[in-house]
Amino acid sequence: MKFGLLTYDENKKFFNVGDNIQSLAAKQFLPNVDVFLNRERLSEYEGKDLKLIMNGWFTHNIHNWIPSENINPFFISFHINNTAAPYMLNKKGIDYLKKHEPIGCRDQFTVETLQSKGIAAYFSGCLTLTLDSYKVADEERDETIYIVDPLYSYPSYDKVTYNLKYFLKSIQNGNIFKLGKQKKHIRSFIDSSVLEKAEFINQELPSNKYNDEEKFQMAEELLHKYAKAKLVITSRIHCALPCLAMGTPVIFVNGFDSFVDSCRFDGILDLFNRVDIDATSGNFTTNFGLEGKITLNTKIKNLEKHHELANVLKESCRKFISS
Repeated sequence: MKFGLLTYDENKKFFNVGDNIQSLAAKQFLPNVDVFLNRERLSEYEGKDLKLIMNGWFTHNIHNWIPSENINPFFISFHINNTAAPYMLNKKGIDYLKKHEPIGCRDQFTVETLQSKGIAAYFSGCLTLTLDSYKVADEERDETIYIVDPLYSYPSYDKVTYNLKYFLKSIQNGNIFKLGKQKKHIRSFIDSSVLEKAEFINQELPSNKYNDEEKFQMAEELLHKYAKAKLVITSRIHCALPCLAMGTPVIFVNGFDSFVDSCRFDGILDLFNRVDIDATSGNFTTNFGLEGKITLNTKIKNLEKHHELANVLKESCRKFISS
Protein backbone atom coordinates (compact mmCIF):
# COMPACT_ATOMS: atom_id res chain seq x y z
CA MET A 1 0.00 0.00 0.00
CA LYS A 2 1.20 3.47 -0.89
CA PHE A 3 0.82 6.55 1.30
CA GLY A 4 -0.05 10.09 0.31
CA LEU A 5 0.42 13.50 1.91
CA LEU A 6 -1.54 16.68 1.25
CA THR A 7 -0.12 19.76 -0.42
CA TYR A 8 -1.97 22.99 -1.11
CA ASP A 9 -2.80 25.58 -3.74
CA GLU A 10 -1.62 29.14 -3.31
CA ASN A 11 -3.91 32.08 -3.82
CA LYS A 12 -2.89 34.93 -6.10
CA LYS A 13 -0.61 36.63 -3.58
CA PHE A 14 -0.09 34.39 -0.56
CA PHE A 15 0.11 30.89 0.85
CA ASN A 16 -0.35 29.78 4.46
CA VAL A 17 2.53 27.78 5.88
CA GLY A 18 0.10 26.63 8.57
CA ASP A 19 -1.29 24.22 5.98
CA ASN A 20 2.12 22.59 5.72
CA ILE A 21 2.26 22.32 9.51
CA GLN A 22 -0.99 20.35 9.29
CA SER A 23 0.61 18.01 6.77
CA LEU A 24 3.65 17.54 9.01
CA ALA A 25 1.24 16.37 11.70
CA ALA A 26 -0.05 13.70 9.30
CA LYS A 27 3.39 12.82 7.97
CA GLN A 28 4.70 11.66 11.34
CA PHE A 29 2.31 8.67 11.18
CA LEU A 30 3.35 7.54 7.70
CA PRO A 31 6.09 4.94 7.10
CA ASN A 32 6.95 6.90 3.93
CA VAL A 33 5.44 9.44 1.55
CA ASP A 34 4.95 7.97 -1.92
CA VAL A 35 2.74 10.65 -3.44
CA PHE A 36 2.05 14.31 -2.74
CA LEU A 37 -1.61 15.11 -3.44
CA ASN A 38 -3.01 18.59 -3.86
CA ARG A 39 -6.00 19.09 -1.57
CA GLU A 40 -7.92 20.94 -4.26
CA ARG A 41 -7.45 18.27 -6.94
CA LEU A 42 -8.02 14.96 -5.16
CA SER A 43 -10.63 13.91 -7.73
CA GLU A 44 -7.94 13.93 -10.43
CA TYR A 45 -5.71 11.27 -8.84
CA GLU A 46 -5.38 8.22 -11.11
CA GLY A 47 -2.38 6.43 -9.57
CA LYS A 48 -2.22 3.25 -7.56
CA ASP A 49 -4.39 2.84 -4.48
CA LEU A 50 -3.07 4.75 -1.48
CA LYS A 51 -3.95 5.76 2.04
CA LEU A 52 -4.40 9.45 2.81
CA ILE A 53 -5.00 11.20 6.13
CA MET A 54 -7.65 13.83 5.34
CA ASN A 55 -7.12 16.53 7.95
CA GLY A 56 -7.71 20.24 7.57
CA TRP A 57 -10.02 22.63 5.72
CA PHE A 58 -12.01 21.16 2.83
CA THR A 59 -12.18 22.59 0.32
CA HIS A 60 -11.66 25.76 -1.68
CA ASN A 61 -12.27 24.01 -5.00
CA ILE A 62 -15.81 22.91 -4.21
CA HIS A 63 -16.43 21.81 -7.80
CA ASN A 64 -13.62 19.26 -7.67
CA TRP A 65 -15.03 17.27 -4.76
CA ILE A 66 -15.22 14.21 -4.25
CA PRO A 67 -11.81 12.44 -4.08
CA SER A 68 -10.74 9.70 -6.48
CA GLU A 69 -11.83 6.12 -5.77
CA ASN A 70 -8.12 5.23 -5.73
CA ILE A 71 -7.73 7.15 -2.48
CA ASN A 72 -8.46 5.33 0.77
CA PRO A 73 -9.19 8.31 3.06
CA PHE A 74 -9.07 8.64 6.82
CA PHE A 75 -11.23 11.58 7.82
CA ILE A 76 -9.78 13.06 10.98
CA SER A 77 -9.56 16.70 12.09
CA PHE A 78 -11.85 17.42 9.13
CA HIS A 79 -13.34 20.89 8.64
CA ILE A 80 -16.06 21.96 6.24
CA ASN A 81 -16.56 25.71 6.28
CA ASN A 82 -20.04 27.17 6.15
CA THR A 83 -19.21 28.64 2.72
CA ALA A 84 -18.39 25.21 1.24
CA ALA A 85 -20.93 22.98 3.02
CA PRO A 86 -23.91 23.70 0.72
CA TYR A 87 -21.90 22.59 -2.31
CA MET A 88 -19.96 19.68 -0.81
CA LEU A 89 -22.93 18.12 0.97
CA ASN A 90 -25.06 17.31 -2.04
CA LYS A 91 -26.32 13.73 -2.38
CA LYS A 92 -23.07 12.52 -3.94
CA GLY A 93 -20.99 14.22 -1.25
CA ILE A 94 -23.15 12.88 1.56
CA ASP A 95 -23.00 9.33 0.19
CA TYR A 96 -19.22 9.58 -0.05
CA LEU A 97 -18.77 10.72 3.54
CA LYS A 98 -21.24 8.12 4.82
CA LYS A 99 -19.12 5.46 3.09
CA HIS A 100 -16.13 6.55 5.23
CA GLU A 101 -17.89 7.43 8.49
CA PRO A 102 -17.44 8.10 11.33
CA ILE A 103 -15.86 11.43 10.39
CA GLY A 104 -13.47 12.93 12.94
CA CYS A 105 -14.04 16.68 12.89
CA ARG A 106 -11.71 19.48 13.90
CA ASP A 107 -14.54 21.61 15.29
CA GLN A 108 -18.05 21.24 16.64
CA PHE A 109 -19.53 23.22 13.76
CA THR A 110 -18.42 20.52 11.31
CA VAL A 111 -19.74 17.80 13.63
CA GLU A 112 -23.19 19.40 13.73
CA THR A 113 -23.19 20.14 10.00
CA LEU A 114 -22.43 16.52 9.09
CA GLN A 115 -24.79 15.06 11.66
CA SER A 116 -27.61 17.21 10.28
CA LYS A 117 -27.12 15.33 7.00
CA GLY A 118 -27.24 11.93 8.68
CA ILE A 119 -23.46 11.42 8.64
CA ALA A 120 -21.86 9.89 11.73
CA ALA A 121 -19.39 12.45 13.04
CA TYR A 122 -17.51 13.27 16.24
CA PHE A 123 -15.22 15.99 17.59
CA SER A 124 -11.59 14.90 17.24
CA GLY A 125 -9.77 18.21 17.61
CA CYS A 126 -6.86 19.12 15.34
CA LEU A 127 -4.10 16.72 14.34
CA THR A 128 -1.49 19.39 15.11
CA LEU A 129 -2.15 18.59 18.78
CA THR A 130 0.01 15.49 18.19
CA LEU A 131 3.16 17.45 17.31
CA ASP A 132 4.78 16.79 20.68
CA SER A 133 7.53 14.99 18.75
CA TYR A 134 9.02 18.48 18.32
CA LYS A 135 9.04 19.15 22.05
CA VAL A 136 12.41 20.03 23.63
CA ALA A 137 13.71 19.66 27.15
CA ASP A 138 13.03 22.62 29.44
CA GLU A 139 16.72 23.52 29.58
CA GLU A 140 16.67 24.07 25.81
CA ARG A 141 13.96 26.72 26.07
CA ASP A 142 15.21 30.25 25.46
CA GLU A 143 13.89 33.73 26.27
CA THR A 144 12.37 34.46 22.87
CA ILE A 145 8.81 35.73 22.64
CA TYR A 146 7.14 35.22 19.26
CA ILE A 147 4.15 37.25 18.14
CA VAL A 148 2.60 35.40 15.21
CA ASP A 149 -0.01 37.07 13.00
CA PRO A 150 -1.95 38.76 15.80
CA LEU A 151 -5.43 39.92 14.72
CA TYR A 152 -4.63 38.97 11.13
CA SER A 153 -8.35 39.10 10.25
CA TYR A 154 -8.26 42.88 10.64
CA PRO A 155 -7.95 45.11 7.55
CA SER A 156 -4.37 45.41 6.31
CA TYR A 157 -2.70 47.08 3.35
CA ASP A 158 -2.03 43.73 1.65
CA LYS A 159 -5.66 42.69 1.99
CA VAL A 160 -7.35 45.89 0.84
CA THR A 161 -5.02 46.04 -2.20
CA TYR A 162 -5.28 42.30 -3.00
CA ASN A 163 -7.03 43.16 -6.27
CA LEU A 164 -9.33 45.84 -7.67
CA LYS A 165 -12.45 44.08 -6.37
CA TYR A 166 -11.10 43.97 -2.80
CA PHE A 167 -9.92 47.57 -3.04
CA LEU A 168 -13.31 48.89 -4.15
CA LYS A 169 -15.06 46.76 -1.54
CA SER A 170 -12.75 48.11 1.19
CA ILE A 171 -13.74 51.65 0.23
CA GLN A 172 -17.41 50.73 0.25
CA ASN A 173 -17.33 49.01 3.64
CA GLY A 174 -14.86 51.46 5.18
CA ASN A 175 -12.06 48.96 5.81
CA ILE A 176 -9.55 51.13 4.00
CA PHE A 177 -10.00 53.70 6.76
CA LYS A 178 -9.29 51.10 9.49
CA LEU A 179 -5.72 50.19 8.56
CA GLY A 180 -4.37 51.43 11.88
CA LYS A 181 -6.85 49.50 14.00
CA GLN A 182 -4.77 46.31 14.21
CA LYS A 183 -1.75 48.06 15.71
CA LYS A 184 -3.93 50.12 18.06
CA HIS A 185 -5.79 47.10 19.42
CA ILE A 186 -2.60 45.06 19.85
CA ARG A 187 -1.10 47.84 21.94
CA SER A 188 -4.15 47.77 24.17
CA PHE A 189 -3.20 44.38 25.65
CA ILE A 190 0.52 43.90 24.87
CA ASP A 191 3.00 46.17 26.66
CA SER A 192 5.46 48.15 24.56
CA SER A 193 8.38 46.35 26.23
CA VAL A 194 7.11 43.06 24.78
CA LEU A 195 6.44 44.55 21.35
CA GLU A 196 9.99 45.93 21.24
CA LYS A 197 11.66 42.67 22.30
CA ALA A 198 9.46 40.08 20.56
CA GLU A 199 10.15 38.52 17.19
CA PHE A 200 7.23 38.95 14.80
CA ILE A 201 6.41 36.07 12.46
CA ASN A 202 4.04 35.99 9.50
CA GLN A 203 2.76 32.53 8.58
CA GLU A 204 1.18 33.88 5.39
CA LEU A 205 3.93 34.34 2.82
CA PRO A 206 4.19 35.52 -0.81
CA SER A 207 3.05 33.04 -3.44
CA ASN A 208 5.01 31.81 -6.47
CA LYS A 209 8.34 31.94 -4.63
CA TYR A 210 8.71 28.55 -2.94
CA ASN A 211 8.28 24.92 -3.95
CA ASP A 212 6.62 22.33 -1.72
CA GLU A 213 9.94 21.10 -0.33
CA GLU A 214 10.85 24.63 0.76
CA LYS A 215 7.41 25.15 2.31
CA PHE A 216 7.72 22.01 4.39
CA GLN A 217 11.19 23.10 5.46
CA MET A 218 9.81 26.47 6.57
CA ALA A 219 7.07 24.70 8.52
CA GLU A 220 9.70 22.52 10.25
CA GLU A 221 11.79 25.57 11.12
CA LEU A 222 8.79 27.36 12.64
CA LEU A 223 7.96 24.35 14.81
CA HIS A 224 11.55 24.20 16.08
CA LYS A 225 11.37 27.92 16.94
CA TYR A 226 8.05 27.65 18.74
CA ALA A 227 9.27 24.58 20.64
CA LYS A 228 12.01 26.63 22.32
CA ALA A 229 10.06 29.83 22.94
CA LYS A 230 9.43 31.46 26.28
CA LEU A 231 5.99 32.59 25.08
CA VAL A 232 3.98 32.68 21.86
CA ILE A 233 1.16 35.15 21.23
CA THR A 234 -0.87 34.39 18.11
CA SER A 235 -4.18 34.40 16.26
CA ARG A 236 -3.15 31.37 14.15
CA ILE A 237 -4.57 28.06 15.36
CA HIS A 238 -1.82 26.19 13.51
CA CYS A 239 0.69 28.02 15.62
CA ALA A 240 -1.23 27.86 18.90
CA LEU A 241 -2.24 24.18 18.72
CA PRO A 242 1.31 22.92 18.03
CA CYS A 243 2.50 25.08 20.94
CA LEU A 244 0.11 23.22 23.22
CA ALA A 245 1.52 19.94 21.95
CA MET A 246 5.11 21.09 22.52
CA GLY A 247 4.46 22.53 25.97
CA THR A 248 5.22 26.09 24.90
CA PRO A 249 3.23 28.74 26.81
CA VAL A 250 0.82 30.25 24.29
CA ILE A 251 -1.85 32.94 24.33
CA PHE A 252 -4.46 32.84 21.59
CA VAL A 253 -5.74 36.24 20.49
CA ASN A 254 -9.34 35.95 19.34
CA GLY A 255 -10.54 39.00 17.45
CA PHE A 256 -12.57 37.23 14.76
CA ASP A 257 -16.00 38.68 14.08
CA SER A 258 -17.21 36.79 10.99
CA PHE A 259 -18.87 33.37 11.06
CA VAL A 260 -16.59 32.16 8.26
CA ASP A 261 -13.75 32.46 10.78
CA SER A 262 -15.48 31.71 14.05
CA CYS A 263 -17.12 28.47 12.88
CA ARG A 264 -13.61 26.99 12.58
CA PHE A 265 -12.94 27.47 16.28
CA ASP A 266 -16.00 25.91 17.91
CA GLY A 267 -14.57 23.52 20.49
CA ILE A 268 -10.95 24.51 19.87
CA LEU A 269 -10.97 27.85 21.70
CA ASP A 270 -11.64 26.09 24.99
CA LEU A 271 -8.12 24.62 24.86
CA PHE A 272 -6.34 27.99 25.07
CA ASN A 273 -5.43 30.80 27.39
CA ARG A 274 -7.14 33.55 25.41
CA VAL A 275 -7.43 37.25 24.88
CA ASP A 276 -10.91 37.83 23.46
CA ILE A 277 -11.05 41.23 21.84
CA ASP A 278 -13.99 43.18 20.46
CA ALA A 279 -13.02 43.96 16.88
CA THR A 280 -15.09 47.16 16.94
CA SER A 281 -14.19 48.77 20.24
CA GLY A 282 -10.87 47.11 21.06
CA ASN A 283 -12.12 46.18 24.54
CA PHE A 284 -10.85 42.80 25.66
CA THR A 285 -11.27 40.12 28.27
CA THR A 286 -9.08 37.15 29.17
CA ASN A 287 -9.72 33.73 30.67
CA PHE A 288 -6.42 33.60 32.58
CA GLY A 289 -6.72 36.49 34.98
CA LEU A 290 -4.51 38.99 33.17
CA GLU A 291 -4.25 42.26 35.03
CA GLY A 292 -3.28 45.13 32.77
CA LYS A 293 -1.21 44.21 29.72
CA ILE A 294 0.97 41.27 28.77
CA THR A 295 4.46 42.23 29.95
CA LEU A 296 7.90 40.63 29.96
CA ASN A 297 7.07 39.32 33.43
CA THR A 298 3.76 37.72 32.46
CA LYS A 299 3.85 34.01 33.17
CA ILE A 300 1.17 31.61 32.06
CA LYS A 301 0.64 27.89 32.17
CA ASN A 302 -1.21 26.13 29.37
CA LEU A 303 -4.56 24.65 30.35
CA GLU A 304 -3.42 21.11 29.43
CA LYS A 305 -6.90 20.18 28.21
CA HIS A 306 -5.63 18.79 24.91
CA HIS A 307 -3.96 15.57 26.03
CA GLU A 308 -6.98 13.28 25.81
CA LEU A 309 -7.73 14.52 22.29
CA ALA A 310 -4.09 14.10 21.25
CA ASN A 311 -3.89 10.55 22.58
CA VAL A 312 -7.01 9.46 20.68
CA LEU A 313 -5.76 11.17 17.51
CA LYS A 314 -2.45 9.31 17.69
CA GLU A 315 -4.09 5.96 18.32
CA SER A 316 -6.60 6.46 15.49
CA CYS A 317 -3.97 7.46 12.93
CA ARG A 318 -1.67 4.59 13.84
CA LYS A 319 -4.54 2.13 13.55
CA PHE A 320 -5.51 3.46 10.11
CA ILE A 321 -1.96 3.29 8.78
CA SER A 322 -1.24 -0.20 10.13
CA SER A 323 -4.58 -1.77 9.18
